[in-house]
Amino acid sequence: MGNNPADKKPSSTVNPEGTKPNPGDQGAPGTPGVGENVCRVCSGTGKVAGAECPTCGGTGVVLEELGGA
Repeated sequence: MGNNPADKKPSSTVNPEGTKPNPGDQGAPGTPGVGENVCRVCSGTGKVAGAECPTCGGTGVVLEELGGA
């Protein structure tokens, strides 16, 4: 294994809760004013044209800012 580039996994930014933010997320989990919502791109299925949804990362859920008064 050692120095073989094929053995290295791509690195990604991970938030403190241990989950990687998705492109459609507007904030990190646990952030005040941010809550889960159904992904509007895939309608919560996690798939677009048979592939993983690029907006929610296949989860069907995005984190969005909550509306205020």
